[in-house]
Amino acid sequence: MPTADDATGDLPVTRSLVVPAAALGWRFSRSSGPGGQGVNTADSRVELSVTPLELPGLTDAQRQRLAQRLAGRLVDGVLTVTASEHRQQLRNRQAARERLAAVLRAALAPPPAARRRTKPTRGSQERRIQAKKQRGELKRSRRRWD
Repeated sequence: MPTADDATGDLPVTRSLVVPAAALGWRFSRSSGPGGQGVNTADSRVELSVTPLELPGLTDAQRQRLAQRLAGRLVDGVLTVTASEHRQQLRNRQAARERLAAVLRAALAPPPAARRRTKPTRGSQERRIQAKKQRGELKRSRRRWD
């Protein structure tokens, strides 16, 4: 069973980046959608906000990468994730923390290596031509001939 410490405290994102608890902003509201008696009275929807460009311990390159990759998700410089899939607020808190860490981790990931262009092999070219000839022959055999 999860403990209260799992949903509070600092949020580790990578080995070198830990979001301090003071930088996290929490909001709670009522969940929408189907549910039991408790869904209308319990504030189980969780919104977790952070200002990623002001996090301590980021290099200039990381800040630039975050700004570029999160440009569509930032509202006034604030990144917000929500979680409302669980009935308990504590589980939604944990889900929001995991989701926020995953978004930041993906945004901080280094760009993939540039793809090197290569020529198709001679064998692959010959197989392609052979397949085209077989297909043409099949279509030719279906034609009506006088």
